[in-house]
Amino acid sequence: MAIVRLENVHKSFGSTPILHGIDLEVRDGEFAVFVGPSGCGKSTLLRLIAGLEDVSGGEIWIGDSRVTDLEPSARGVSMVFQSYALYPHMTVYKNIAFGLSLTGAGRERIDDQVRSVAKMLQIDALLDRRPRELSGGQRQRVAIARAIVREPRVFLFDEPLSNLDAALRAQTRVEIARLHERLTATMIYVTHDQVEAMTLADRMVVLNRGRVEQVGTPAELYHRPANLFVAGFLGAPQMNIMPVAARDGAAWLASGERLPLAELGSSAATLGVRPEDLRLAAPGTEGALTGEVLLVEELGETRLVHVALREGVELVLRDRSEPAPSRGARVAVVPDLNRCHIFDRNGKRIDRTPASPLPAESVQVHTHT
Repeated sequence: MAIVRLENVHKSFGSTPILHGIDLEVRDGEFAVFVGPSGCGKSTLLRLIAGLEDVSGGEIWIGDSRVTDLEPSARGVSMVFQSYALYPHMTVYKNIAFGLSLTGAGRERIDDQVRSVAKMLQIDALLDRRPRELSGGQRQRVAIARAIVREPRVFLFDEPLSNLDAALRAQTRVEIARLHERLTATMIYVTHDQVEAMTLADRMVVLNRGRVEQVGTPAELYHRPANLFVAGFLGAPQMNIMPVAARDGAAWLASGERLPLAELGSSAATLGVRPEDLRLAAPGTEGALTGEVLLVEELGETRLVHVALREGVELVLRDRSEPAPSRGARVAVVPDLNRCHIFDRNGKRIDRTPASPLPAESVQVHTHT
């Protein structure tokens, strides 16, 4: 196990900058997840740590070793790829053993480690098969076993579940989480799937356009997003974002409706509220926003209700009330004002009376304008 530290890391491909001065520390034994939209630089950052790409500037440290210029084989890392990258002509046993055999390990040690890791991942009955005889989930376990057997200081995962169907993704996600608990190893995992990120991570690193937007636990990022990008990226459906004007100790929406938020301040420009922090109420309820139901999405355990206010303002809320509202109905929507999020003109969060029990000082943020 080891700390991974990045100091002012830059990466460009030709004249195109991809990463812009990344400063980050992944703690010893931590499960860190890099998440962000396509093209944000998360896989490039992982490949820099692995040594598969050269940095354009900055330093990379693993433990006490500066590895910036070291070959991948000298860094003490193992990487699990999206494509599995198994040798088709080799058995499962030989695929797992291959990397270890290159180190000069003895036959008995190799056999002990391969069988031990295969048993841990429940693929010990598959050791004589070839990759073409395996399912997608089984192939991914073989790829993970091949990484584990080398006993690296750091495990790197590059979107390892993206080729699996939804049910198998969920199952394998649980297996990876349990694996981390057993190995207590430093793991860095890249995904664009926020569900994977939030369920696996000790801490999440949200990237956007080659910059770190925020670092923190899943709960911290969800309940106290540092800026509008993080607020809109995390959550499905995403946070409702509404332009507001601060006037007379209240927030005024474009629809002409007033929300009594006394601490808004003159710099406030945007109000955010998550779908679960809105509720339907009887018409005429004090503090309610009135609108028309555009769409009702039944999800079984809950439903999503899309409501149109005046002036093109739309809201999405989670609802469990009975009977379900019907499309075209006039409804009242009440926001939980204690859980609203306020952002300034640059999209940066404005701290106010806590919208959640999470302390502000526990959140690590990296913001830019």
